[in-house]
Amino acid sequence: MRVLIAPDKFAGTLSAVEAARAIAAGWARRAPADELDLAPMADGGPGFVAVLHDALGGALHAVTVRGPHGAVVPATLLLVERGPARTAYVESAQACGLHLVGEGDPEAASSFGVGELVLAAWEAGATEVVVGLGGSGTSDGGAGLLAALGATADRPLDAGLSGLAGITRVDVGPARERVRGLRLTAASDVDIPLTGLFGAIKTFGAQKGLAEERMPALDGVLEELAVAADRALSLEKGAGAAGGLGFALGLLGAHREPGIALVTGVTRLAERARRADLVLTGEGAFDFSSRSGKVPYGVAAIAAEALRPCVALAGQVLVGSREMRVLGIESAYAMVDVVGEERSFADPAGSLSDLAERVARTWSH
Repeated sequence: MRVLIAPDKFAGTLSAVEAARAIAAGWARRAPADELDLAPMADGGPGFVAVLHDALGGALHAVTVRGPHGAVVPATLLLVERGPARTAYVESAQACGLHLVGEGDPEAASSFGVGELVLAAWEAGATEVVVGLGGSGTSDGGAGLLAALGATADRPLDAGLSGLAGITRVDVGPARERVRGLRLTAASDVDIPLTGLFGAIKTFGAQKGLAEERMPALDGVLEELAVAADRALSLEKGAGAAGGLGFALGLLGAHREPGIALVTGVTRLAERARRADLVLTGEGAFDFSSRSGKVPYGVAAIAAEALRPCVALAGQVLVGSREMRVLGIESAYAMVDVVGEERSFADPAGSLSDLAERVARTWSH
């Protein structure tokens, strides 16, 4: 039997590469004759660079950038050469991820380091920079990124969301000039606008630590930024991705591509699914939000096109069978149901392997 293993990360415990290896190890114990094809996935958030390096090879460059509260943080860019083209892949979460915000004021968190990542890629000789968006701890509309590239305004662009209050003028021209000739792509897993009921603050503000009572005012600050820069662009799908980094990249002429579509394309997942008999995917918590551009939904859609069943392995399964079918998943299995919650967190790789071994009893034949 040919099995394609295409999981996302298990947030906080396993990278996508580690998860794929753990699933393969468990499956092989039960069905050693099966042919296993490992294809770790990402949607633009944490793990984006590692997954693409696993798929494409290329050169990893270690850099340091400014974190969301000013401290220097390490980051990595991936440079892949194809003839005269040199594509750099960077991950915004490495510069302004939720894990870097810590106990600091979320209203003051800046995306400045993401702009530094773009500059580092440019200086490394890239002709295209693909910015993975997801897992950010910032909500500054990408103002910090613009500041790092030379944009100016009548309010500080690098002081986080609260620093933008009262902004009326933004000059993006210097930033556009700085990256002239560089093709920019925003790889995003969400398609929300910058502001409003379904915007960056309302949708993800609580996750980033913004106080509920402050959200209307903070959404108003982003609205001021939008009016000062490009109101029409702020309404486009993906402008609100990563706290508005999608908006800032759009101001620089970037085109948007769903992160999961980019990764499945680069890894030739559709072709590999057609060669498989079964497709496995997974993530830490499999719930109905997985439909919003997340890895399991993207992988399941490709499996469906190839007329192959798709099964999910997860830390937790938070949907019923009906919702599962809507997501294109035949069955979903949870680590906590097999080994318990305590062991799932204490030994995630071993627990996932044990789960995969049990799933193989049902699906390998």
